[in-house]
Amino acid sequence: MAEQEVKLLVKWCSPFAMRVEWALKLKGIRFQVVEQDTTKKSTLLLNSNPIYKKIPVLIHNEKPICESLVIVEYIDQTWKNATPILPLDPYEKAVARFWAKFVEEKNCHPVGLRHWDFQLEIGGKGPFVILL
Repeated sequence: MAEQEVKLLVKWCSPFAMRVEWALKLKGIRFQVVEQDTTKKSTLLLNSNPIYKKIPVLIHNEKPICESLVIVEYIDQTWKNATPILPLDPYEKAVARFWAKFVEEKNCHPVGLRHWDFQLEIGGKGPFVILL
């Protein structure tokens, strides 16, 4: 397979961007992080997400995908050769989506989520893996 260009527009403290970073890392996908200043939105961000104008945005071979849960599902469906992120069973997948939405609506503090990022880096699988 030819080398694919994968960029991720992020703000370092965003739990939504972290969700996407975890998914990419779990799948073993090489990607470039492009840090964004959300107070002065870049042309790249505005062109990639013209509706909401916010991060995260995954740019895969020059095609932007927006919204963290949508991006995670895209990653899971695009790179099928690696371990699935979401459960294969429809009921279990629905439950995972429910909890992901719950965490999102409760606006979990990014500092607390960084702990799980560390576990993922060393190969652990904390409960937030399911919540992607």
